[in-house]
Amino acid sequence: MKRILRFATGLLLIFSLATGCSTADTPKQASADPGGNQVSPAADQQVTLRFFHRWPRDPDKTYFEQVVKAFEQENPNIKIETEAVLNDAYKEKISVLLGTDNPPDIYFSWSGEYAYKFVRGGKALDLTSYAQEDKAWHDQLMESQLVPFTLDNKLYGVPLTIDGKTFFYNKDIFAKLNLAVPTTWSEFLSTLQTLKDNGYTPITFGNKAPWASSHYIGTLNQRMVDENTREKDYNRATGTFEDPGYVEALKKMQELIPYFNKDVNGLDHEFARQMFIDQKAAIFYAETAEVRLVEPKTKFPWGFLDFPAIEGGKGNPKFLTGAPEGFMISATTKHPKEAVKFLQFLTSKAQAEKFVKDVGKYSAVKGAVNANTATPLGIEAVERVTAAEGLALWLDTDLDIKIVDAYLAGTQQMLNGEKSPEEIMQDVRKAAQQVREQSK
Repeated sequence: MKRILRFATGLLLIFSLATGCSTADTPKQASADPGGNQVSPAADQQVTLRFFHRWPRDPDKTYFEQVVKAFEQENPNIKIETEAVLNDAYKEKISVLLGTDNPPDIYFSWSGEYAYKFVRGGKALDLTSYAQEDKAWHDQLMESQLVPFTLDNKLYGVPLTIDGKTFFYNKDIFAKLNLAVPTTWSEFLSTLQTLKDNGYTPITFGNKAPWASSHYIGTLNQRMVDENTREKDYNRATGTFEDPGYVEALKKMQELIPYFNKDVNGLDHEFARQMFIDQKAAIFYAETAEVRLVEPKTKFPWGFLDFPAIEGGKGNPKFLTGAPEGFMISATTKHPKEAVKFLQFLTSKAQAEKFVKDVGKYSAVKGAVNANTATPLGIEAVERVTAAEGLALWLDTDLDIKIVDAYLAGTQQMLNGEKSPEEIMQDVRKAAQQVREQSK
């Protein structure tokens, strides 16, 4: 989207404008300085922060426990109470908690529209002044990963990870069939047909949880629709989705159906990933964050295959689908400075390197992914994300949930042969109209 391409300008504006912090009411337990910022208690007073994230399983769980312990040792007056639940449960619970009088001080958030709805609802603290005060900390974060947490030239979130979507492909199978890496859509379809003709499942795909199809749709929308139009349509106040490129994008996904494994809506993404690991499929559309889940288990050489450029598409083929994930701070926290201090500690270079090495995910801190913390495949994965000319954010977090639901329900039906691209877009347009009316 245009806002991604303009990230440098947006970030410069952040530091040239005299912006204040959140305009939310200051809690009675804290005073305010002349600029309106909340002032935390004296340093010798005991402070408790509630920290809520979505990784209750190892290795993430142990990593965050160690971060909290190390932070508390350095800051004995600050205690961190941690809670973690898995993805879908997290989405439900955080929405409830942020509507109470006692929300978590620090909470995980996906970027894009998912984060912006918290901003519009007055649930997220404006972090701009804190970034201005500690420019060294701010500047070590990748600029492109700050943009999806920036709204109206104000920063509301701190990116923890970077992630992008690409095809993993089995180099042994490609070599056996003398296949070159395709770069265009027509070449890609020809490659898939050759794989199928030789008895291979060309692409493994599990859409039981339909976010998986959103990654295909989001990429295809970006390839088929020009950036100005897509930016307008993804804006909840102006989206109409009338451009014919959206129907064409779904038709392109239809073209892949013969090359997927059977029963895609009955299989989950993890099963699809295991099919690739077991060499039961030649190609897998995966997140770069999944390198750590695939590389240790594979006994064959594999590499990355860019989503091909589509002939006639109006979008930039050098974009990548992906987005950062990170943390936001409650606008009503009683201890904003301590909460920011914890996020600064969490995203320090030392902790970022430990995160990459121990967890295997890729940090938004510059230089944290290196030869000491990641494998060559991991380093290449990050280079692909950072070299992209722009990011098309995950469709299921970049659009209003009503539009997302119309897209994903319709796509599941399309994959079963029960709905056409035109019918799906009729539902999407109806949802977009409702969202426009609600945003007035």
